[in-house]
Amino acid sequence: MTLNSLPFETIDAGELSVAYVDAGDPSAEPVVLLHGYPYDVHAFSEVIPMLVDAGFRVVVPYLRGHGPTRFLNDSAPRSGQQAALGADLLAFINALKLEQPILAGYDWGGRAACVVAALWPERISGLVVVNGYLIQDISASRTPIRPDLEAGFWYFWYFATARGVAGLQQNRKQIADVIWRRNSPEWPFSDAQLDQAAAAFDNPDYVDVVIHSYRHRLGLAPGAPAYEALEQRLALTPTISVPTITLDGMADGNFPATDGSQHDRFFTGPREHRQVPHAGHNLPAEAPAAFGAAILAVAEPPGDGAGTP
Repeated sequence: MTLNSLPFETIDAGELSVAYVDAGDPSAEPVVLLHGYPYDVHAFSEVIPMLVDAGFRVVVPYLRGHGPTRFLNDSAPRSGQQAALGADLLAFINALKLEQPILAGYDWGGRAACVVAALWPERISGLVVVNGYLIQDISASRTPIRPDLEAGFWYFWYFATARGVAGLQQNRKQIADVIWRRNSPEWPFSDAQLDQAAAAFDNPDYVDVVIHSYRHRLGLAPGAPAYEALEQRLALTPTISVPTITLDGMADGNFPATDGSQHDRFFTGPREHRQVPHAGHNLPAEAPAAFGAAILAVAEPPGDGAGTP
């Protein structure tokens, strides 16, 4: 089966039938790449062959609500909360029987990776994440931030309204276009790249999952009961002990690059922070060499187990 340029397979995992790209030697050390919103697996089109050439197995799932990934139960809540994303990722790792993969992601995918790294560190060997520690402190969601940064999150507030729900339903690709341009002002993406990603937004659960994600993180919607215990654990902002490299794009329009020190307290294991010039929020697509290099740096050579950055 194919969707655009990357072939995919499916596997039942947790609440989902997960569609995923699987490249490289199935017996090689695994790396799981995790996309954000509003993006898809094609963000990693140039990273995948780099890692395969380095001797890794690379698996790239479509997150819930995206691409060919589907819910197994028609009546399941279409939650987009962080606990759901983390539980999805753990179920996916277990379903594929991946032994201590490296997790690497950004935005929603980076958040899922942080959740697994914090709550189930024994299941993975390392972490690469854009914008540092991404586990949400829902209790602080009503605290204002700088007005210029608030402005960049216009879609958070838009999605809190009925008008925003209708707008996302009608204008999935167009809203992504606006977010891409603001998130990545130096990225000259093409119409074809946007069209390729937008195909993943035709998922029947896309609108429900996206709307719930942003309403939940603002404290405007309750979480799904099945994830209440996990959310209580995440509310404690658990630390991450696995070897980690954090990345900041220096041309990220919504998430200004820092030296990473504001997140030091959340990482108790070995960690390196890197700034990537001219890269915006979709860092693996904009700076694939830097993203791939971080994954290679957080791992020892294939066959030798996890390393330290």
